Amino acid sequence: MATIAMTSLDKVQGAFSSKFGGKPAVVARAPGRVNLIGEHTDYNGGFVFPMAISRQTLVAAGPSDGTSIDVQSVQFREADSFAPGASEKAGGSWRDYVRGVVAIADKLGYRARPCKLLVDGDVPLGSGLSSSAALEVAVFGALDAFNGWDLPKMDIAKLAQRAENDFVGVNCGIMDQLVSVFGQEDCALFVDCRSLEFRAIPLHLAENGVQVAILDSEVPRTLATAGYNERRAQCEEGVELLSKALGRQLDALRDVSEVEFAAHQDALPMPIRARVRHVVSENSRVLRAVTALESGDVAEFGQLMDRSHQSLRDDYEVSCEELDLLVALARKVPGVLGARLTGAGFGGCAVALVRSDALSHLQQALADYMRQTGLTPTIWLCDAASGASRLL
Repeated sequence: MATIAMTSLDKVQGAFSSKFGGKPAVVARAPGRVNLIGEHTDYNGGFVFPMAISRQTLVAAGPSDGTSIDVQSVQFREADSFAPGASEKAGGSWRDYVRGVVAIADKLGYRARPCKLLVDGDVPLGSGLSSSAALEVAVFGALDAFNGWDLPKMDIAKLAQRAENDFVGVNCGIMDQLVSVFGQEDCALFVDCRSLEFRAIPLHLAENGVQVAILDSEVPRTLATAGYNERRAQCEEGVELLSKALGRQLDALRDVSEVEFAAHQDALPMPIRARVRHVVSENSRVLRAVTALESGDVAEFGQLMDRSHQSLRDDYEVSCEELDLLVALARKVPGVLGARLTGAGFGGCAVALVRSDALSHLQQALADYMRQTGLTPTIWLCDAASGASRLL
């Protein structure tokens, strides 16, 4: 199976010098993430349980003699150039995430100086591992250091989310940006997406003889055009309908218990009912999964991952044929404790909790996937990594 080498500081510095000449003044990094359980709950004020992964985006920044911000992407082999105060979009590409960061910062009074930016990374693109959040956070980190803004970490997470919401046009919750900023080694973060309170939960993977495997279906997805915003709107409609049924104004689906949903679900037409059922049950699964992990019950954690995928497939309808096949093949492997799609869905990756001695059998299952779909899947074994930091 394919592997990707970690993007290094030396590589980014060399690329900056090759493109722009001289050395960068700042290099910042931000990791991608994999969400172990708790999908489509973040923008509903609920609970999530992601971990930052050992795949990251690096952004090098240096001074410019000109009046523009000049950007070079190593991954895309493309460039961009725009005025620091510009607010024009670049046409739905990676450029919009960089421009969005600059535009949101400018709107709040943080004016970026003209500079040169070199972007590189190894977070798989379009796979549900938050390459966009890693890019946003890394750009914010580089510009924050280069311009001396000294932004608090939580502000960087919130502003990075705003760049995606207000500029790019994807109404994502804050989970991706928050874990990219605050991730901790060997831990996942249990996050309350309403209060933004979080606590690190040790994973004890080695002690339990298990590993987190990310399985890329090789089916790309684009959030802004793949139904993500539609699902969010359906949840908002569910809030209004249940507020009337319950006789109190709900702020979000987080406020609905499983008992209340069961009693009032008939007030919801399909598919709103199914969407709400997923969110309400998924919040409960996150709470039970954290309890299971804290007690060392990785088998229970895996079973909850399985149920999460079923709900995402049947109630939230964000899976696809290939992801369902990938998850089903993984589940058949003895030693795979649980598997589910991760990220928004509509393609991208699955995540599996697998015993270390079963990895070779899991690779064989991926070979079956290739034979049945003609797609070449990728497997990454990822450690829980630390959050964003400055390398130079």
